[in-house]
Amino acid sequence: MESSRLTTKYQATIPRKVREHLALAAGDRITFRFVRGRVVIEKTPPHDPSYLQALDGALSSEWSSKEDDEAYDDL
Repeated sequence: MESSRLTTKYQATIPRKVREHLALAAGDRITFRFVRGRVVIEKTPPHDPSYLQALDGALSSEWSSKEDDEAYDDL
């Protein structure tokens, strides 16, 4: 089991074994998920699925006409 200590600013160093297992590098983003009373830390994919899903929902009603499809068909 790996552990780390919180600083006064609530920051923690991710232990080397965890960084290596997740293939983390400086500047990478990590995601915290709550699963059955536990917190799971994961490397955030380059394209955050929740962001893309929210974006899709916002744009689907704005760009959903036949005219839009024809205008942007060749892109």
